[in-house]
Amino acid sequence: MKQIVQSLRSGEIRTFDLPRPALSPGRLQVRTQASLISAGTERMLLEFGRADWINKARQQPDKVKQTLEKVRNDGLVSTLEAVRSKLDQPLSLGYCNVGEVIGIGRGVEGFRLGDRVVSNGPHAEIVSVPANLCVRVPDAVPSEQAPFAVVAAIGLQGVRLIAPTLGECVVVTGLGLIGLLSVQLLRAHGCRVLGIDTNPARLALAREFGADTVDLSRGEDPLEAAKAFSRGRGVDAVLLAASTRSNEPLQQAARMSRKRGRIVLVGVTGLEISRADFYEKELSFQVSCSYGPGRYDPAYEEQGHDYPYAYVRWTEQRNFEAVLDLMERGDLRIEPLISHRFPLERAQEAYTLLVEGQPSLGIVIGYPEAREPATATVDLPKSASSRPGRALAWVGAGNYAGRMLLPAFKGSGLKLRTLVGRGGVGAAFYAQRFGFEKLTSDEETLWRDPEVDTLVIATRHDSHARWVLQALGQGKHVFVEKPLCLSLDELEAIEAAHAQRPELKLMVGFNRRFAPHVAKMRELLSSVDAPKAFVMTVNAGFVPRQHWSQDPLVGGGRLVGEACHFIDLLRHLAGAEVLEQDVMALGPSASLEAAAENASIQLRFADGSIGTIHYLANGHRRFPKERLEVFCAGRILQLDNFRVLRGYGWPNFKSLSLWKQDKGQRACVQAFADSLRGGDTPIPAREIFEVSRLSILADQAARA
Repeated sequence: MKQIVQSLRSGEIRTFDLPRPALSPGRLQVRTQASLISAGTERMLLEFGRADWINKARQQPDKVKQTLEKVRNDGLVSTLEAVRSKLDQPLSLGYCNVGEVIGIGRGVEGFRLGDRVVSNGPHAEIVSVPANLCVRVPDAVPSEQAPFAVVAAIGLQGVRLIAPTLGECVVVTGLGLIGLLSVQLLRAHGCRVLGIDTNPARLALAREFGADTVDLSRGEDPLEAAKAFSRGRGVDAVLLAASTRSNEPLQQAARMSRKRGRIVLVGVTGLEISRADFYEKELSFQVSCSYGPGRYDPAYEEQGHDYPYAYVRWTEQRNFEAVLDLMERGDLRIEPLISHRFPLERAQEAYTLLVEGQPSLGIVIGYPEAREPATATVDLPKSASSRPGRALAWVGAGNYAGRMLLPAFKGSGLKLRTLVGRGGVGAAFYAQRFGFEKLTSDEETLWRDPEVDTLVIATRHDSHARWVLQALGQGKHVFVEKPLCLSLDELEAIEAAHAQRPELKLMVGFNRRFAPHVAKMRELLSSVDAPKAFVMTVNAGFVPRQHWSQDPLVGGGRLVGEACHFIDLLRHLAGAEVLEQDVMALGPSASLEAAAENASIQLRFADGSIGTIHYLANGHRRFPKERLEVFCAGRILQLDNFRVLRGYGWPNFKSLSLWKQDKGQRACVQAFADSLRGGDTPIPAREIFEVSRLSILADQAARA
């Protein structure tokens, strides 16, 4: 199947050949009939992609600030690699889609095969969409008009925040798609509407929909027009649907509003305001969040938990329904908003039209009727890695996998055979970039392939145990990105499975023990026959509570998901079993509720050494992320952020500095690859199980 993507580096539009997306629980699989280009959002992305480095930076000042902080902490080279990797990844375009349901995931209710649904799926022949973002399309609504329901829901949410009443006068500034749809929605509420824009054709459409208008291109004064429109009283509300960096639309909205008027932003404008305008009139200003309640909430969108109907009457899904009802009755006219139609194979022409500034409004992309089912597996061009030898399969294609693990495995001498992904563009990009032979969304493919004897697991944490157990059961060697698993029950099952197949290599990506600085520390410490005291300080940084890594059921929490690295590091440097572990968690506060991400872990080792890991998310981002100090026999080692190692009191050693941060990822992968050729497992299984158990227990103690 084909999907439209954009390069963030160059702005180039391409069509990717992808396997059909996997049918996942809680989601619908939809064969697309039509999709709508969102002119505002997609033009902005195209302009960003086509901009040079300087203009990209100007458009993303917050990202620039983060980048400079990363340079201070991680070094210039590591930062440049991270930025380039991000820009190299293709971006999936589109979020207004209609099509036929061809697959229903486990747990989904209320849909049937063959239903025609609207969703926020991308521009692709087949999409996989959460059920809470899908709504059945009434028979009377044509497929080329149904995708407009998504952008109309954005306008509807803004209108709901305005809370208009019959007879009020409302200004809509910016008459693009959302603005013109909002004009109709406000008219349906019984409001008098004044539309403001610079485009005569769009102003004419607004008048056709029952609005009065102000043509800025002719020098008409919006403040005078609003005064006359409101009979000198000031308008009741202003909906800002414009896309501009200027502060003028917001300033004008304040000046034309009556006392205690309402202003809602659904577009993008400058936000510098005059306090006097808002203070004297007691104006309210609110920014509308996309389609409505539920947007960006993983529990609602990904996990399928609907909000109670009695308490949240209008969710994003129910806003879709309301818009489609209006379209079915003819109260929301879509046909006049369609300016262009392109078939999928000519999509690049549509985007050329968009960025070259030619007059356009609603650009609809049509899709061919399916002649044969889309395949789950795509064969890729043979590359240099397609040589005879040991072959591996890969599951998961996130940012860390693409930036760190895949380059390391590509250089390890192993053959990259099959990449298994859900069907997204990220998996396709990485499969092509790193020379995989096959790309598939069907996990059974890798078990049927006799050439594959190794599986690399880089999926989300909650699936690690399942993949590890399947791979061991199928007789495959395993490399799993940390953590090994999320629960003691899963750990017990993995230990039992490995005991039955001890000849199989089981490796967890505890890469820090393979870093060059750590290798030097291990060498120095081996010459000292005395207990050591380790102090590991991790300035982990803030992660939002809604992020998947914070969910105990998905990411396992940050102690299981990341602090395991540092338990393993100290275990490796001590070279002795952990006899005792104690955990003290920071108490909850009004500003930071998560005790489980602010904890001090104390370890006592069998050789008399002790270790303390301060894993903290409440520090300042400019402080180095990771610092390790070791005290022993009148000497000290200090490692800062895997860039500089300093020694105090060590004969013939003072410091070791690298021009580039190295946390040991490549050495870790190479050690695993070498073990597959006959060497020992780089990390003994008993240490992997020990560290995994300690991490899970530490998280349980912190939460308790």
